[in-house]
Amino acid sequence: MTMTDNLERRDRSRQAFLSRSTLFTSAALIGAMLVVLILNALPASSALHVSGATVSLLGKYFTYMLLALAVDLIWGYLGILSLGHGAFFALGGYAMGLYLNAQTSPLAGWQSLMSHFPVAALAVLLAPGLLALVFGWLTFRSRVTGVYFSIITQALTFALMLAFNRNEMGMGGSTGLTRFYELLGFSLASEGMTVALFLASGIAVLLAFWLCRAITVSRLGRVSMATRDAEARVRFIGYRVDHVKLALFVVSAMIAGVAGALYVPQVGIINPSTFAPLFSIEVVVWVALGGRATLYGALLGALAVNYLKTVLTGAMPDAWLFILGGLFVLVTMLLPQGIAGVISKWRGEGHRRGGGKGRGSGEVPARQEVSA
Repeated sequence: MTMTDNLERRDRSRQAFLSRSTLFTSAALIGAMLVVLILNALPASSALHVSGATVSLLGKYFTYMLLALAVDLIWGYLGILSLGHGAFFALGGYAMGLYLNAQTSPLAGWQSLMSHFPVAALAVLLAPGLLALVFGWLTFRSRVTGVYFSIITQALTFALMLAFNRNEMGMGGSTGLTRFYELLGFSLASEGMTVALFLASGIAVLLAFWLCRAITVSRLGRVSMATRDAEARVRFIGYRVDHVKLALFVVSAMIAGVAGALYVPQVGIINPSTFAPLFSIEVVVWVALGGRATLYGALLGALAVNYLKTVLTGAMPDAWLFILGGLFVLVTMLLPQGIAGVISKWRGEGHRRGGGKGRGSGEVPARQEVSA
């Protein structure tokens, strides 16, 4: 490959990264954070004032959006359906939970290391990353794919749920970890910390979105999409498909771990129920509803479903799961490309009516060719 080819490829990747969907999503995230900050700063007597409780709820939504991004990275762009990503989310949450507990009472044994924030931050990345590395290396090397991989990931998270339920693990047993009061020397109950955690979660979503977008428009992303569409052909060309899968799987697990770490101080508890397979399946529903292989669709799906959950669990708590299941069926039948597909179709019709081609949306074609 000549230098000119390399420059042209880099230019195409740069243009794809700076597509309209990327810029619009980034602007929407930044704008949303600024609006919430401004409204929160208004006097409490103002009708537009956003309370600390609402800011905390929105921060929790951001962590769910971060988790949805992690799932979309491997499901949408690699074709790997993981039904166990809640395990990586929970591991990151437990790492942060140990650090928060250590701020009020000393921990024994190896857990005492978690009283230092740099160690805890490293554990948030390494705990899910190492689990994904070992698990992925064993499964991808054995060429476990499709529904078999999904079942194994579901079994993994179920096994971890049973293990963390045991008091011998030193993770609080079935109760989990709670009673969090301080983070970096600041009270978690303070209004300033609530806003800071909201901002941290929003910035994490923005950075993860940029990271995932950079990966998907890179050569690694093109090989990943080619693997999704024609794995045998990619192997025949000479690519180590298991290495490609492993790389994205580990990155995805680390993103999920960061989401869990940001979730815990805002919710105030982490327990083995987070490992439950039902939670991981729910995350898949978020991505399916929003639209696979778009990234911004995963963000929309996570936000929409969790907002509905907040509203409907108060109004119809017993019927919520049935509504969620019905919503998934309807989306699968009527909107196979999710919310993002509707937006893309509407935008395409607008371009045709306007007679313009417009810039690339950053969406992924049905099939992707790859060159050696």
